[in-house]
Amino acid sequence: MENQLTESTEERTFQYQDSLPSLPVPSLEESLKKYLESVRPFANEEEYKKTDEIVQKFQNGIGEKLHQKLLERAKGKRNWLEEWWLNVAYLDVRVPSQLNVNFAGPAAHFEHYWPPKEGTQLERGSIILWHNLNYWQLLRKEKVPVHKVGNTPLDMNQFRMLFSTCKVPGITRDSIRSYFRTEREGRCPNHIAVLCRGRVFVFDVIHEGCLMTPPELLRQLTYIHKKCHSEPAGPGIAALTSEERTQWAKAREHLIGLDPENFISLEKIQSSLLVYSIEDGSPHVTPEDYSQITAMALIGDTTVRWGDKSYNLISFSNGVFGSCCDHAPFDAMVLVNVSYYVEENILENEGRWKGSDKVRDIPLPEELVFTVDEKVLNDINQAKARYLKEASDVQIVAYPFTSFGKKLTKKQQLHPDTFIQLALQLAYYRLHGRPGCCYETAMTRYFYHGRTETMRSCTLEAVRWCQSMQDPSTSLRERRQKMLQAFTKHNKLMTDCSAGKGFDRHLLGLLLIAKEEGLPVPELFTDPLFSKSGGGGNFVLSTSLVGYLRVQGVVVPMVHNGYGFFYHIRDDRFVVACSAWKSCPETDAEKLVQLTFRAFHDMIQLTNSAYL
Repeated sequence: MENQLTESTEERTFQYQDSLPSLPVPSLEESLKKYLESVRPFANEEEYKKTDEIVQKFQNGIGEKLHQKLLERAKGKRNWLEEWWLNVAYLDVRVPSQLNVNFAGPAAHFEHYWPPKEGTQLERGSIILWHNLNYWQLLRKEKVPVHKVGNTPLDMNQFRMLFSTCKVPGITRDSIRSYFRTEREGRCPNHIAVLCRGRVFVFDVIHEGCLMTPPELLRQLTYIHKKCHSEPAGPGIAALTSEERTQWAKAREHLIGLDPENFISLEKIQSSLLVYSIEDGSPHVTPEDYSQITAMALIGDTTVRWGDKSYNLISFSNGVFGSCCDHAPFDAMVLVNVSYYVEENILENEGRWKGSDKVRDIPLPEELVFTVDEKVLNDINQAKARYLKEASDVQIVAYPFTSFGKKLTKKQQLHPDTFIQLALQLAYYRLHGRPGCCYETAMTRYFYHGRTETMRSCTLEAVRWCQSMQDPSTSLRERRQKMLQAFTKHNKLMTDCSAGKGFDRHLLGLLLIAKEEGLPVPELFTDPLFSKSGGGGNFVLSTSLVGYLRVQGVVVPMVHNGYGFFYHIRDDRFVVACSAWKSCPETDAEKLVQLTFRAFHDMIQLTNSAYL
């Protein structure tokens, strides 16, 4: 009886899903007002006047009709945006995902128990893999705690997409296949795929009803590693996943047409819990410089990554780890969560396995051998060459700022996330001599299947403050005042976005309604200021707070002359990872990060000048 009681009162991971509120549609008037405010920093008087007229015309004409249709759509759906967002942001996109859409990052273990050390790759790999599989079992049992803000539960749906999920390429639109089931829902795949030197292996991680132990996983990984390093490399089918989407879809169809066994092998990779990548590379890392491992996690060996897989766990030859994930099924906070769980367990166990070394009699891994022809091999070579060319154009720098962190900003009553966003605005302004339109991820998980909203950090208040910092005639008191006004504005916008009152997704909805109705694209979306202010995915700064844990990540910039800027916040430091394209003559990730660090110091000095 007592057991039943504890069982029934314990919260389950997905138990609040049905009671979450639907995603609201904001007021048209409010959205357009916010939109006009957001374009202000990028317009002169004449341009702004023209855009203002376009917006008024839209509001009083076609905009109102589209808004009504959107409200109709929202009545029949708990999340009016979900399907649209998935298609527009991910599944319809034709550029290669592996570099342009996926996110990646290093595991923080090298900071403590696992500094780089040759010869540790497989043993450490078996331990990190085991902790990940324990997390999978917690999800299966619905024992991963529900995320909450105060007592309010957040949507947990994205956690269903972490394991046994894969994107499948289509000629015009991709699709997502998720094979994950909780224990109450039924059977779920229990095999992983291991990629090593262009070859693919699979094995079940459950044997006789029990999860394999690290020594048992080590036996499987050692078998694969030895086989791959004593025999010729495989064709590297995985490289095809880094190709342009329609190309990959056609190559996949050809592959399936060659031999029905190829389809079965693809299905095994797609349904696997995760892909475990054994990389021969060994990134140089020090606790002060994450740059190389962050870069290798994102742009490493394409023949050992399945670019469409929701989770690739990457093991480098010097015992350092990273991960690379397809962005379509979930946002980074899911990976942050599992990474933190693994990290805490490695810390708790001092990086060791403290259980029995006994290994049961377990079947050896099965190799998936694809039937290939000249065309497939040619496709693979082409994909590798194109990927290499694009990957070598990515500049990635990742450093910790250790002079202070969250503790000090909180003490000064400054929100640490806003602190970093405003420092970035100042850094961009100093580097480029103009404001930078900026996308910051805001979460909308208070709502059913909520994911993200765009928070536009480049406000008029932020620009006025940046200008004051560059104007020698402005007093410290005035600079401080302007900075605090920028903080207030930013915090208000972020609160609105999380409450479903952002405007970017709303405008997207209105545009998609117009398209579905076969109407011409409204002038609001063709106005030069729309894209100049970042609309339509044209933000020069694409940014996100990765969280308040030791987990870091990176994504490439949204536009060629832009930056990807991702950071996590700790009590005593801020860790920043920034990306740019080397082929763009005006951007420099290294300079932007150093100027951001300089801005941190300038801002803290302003708060210390309160007596002025």
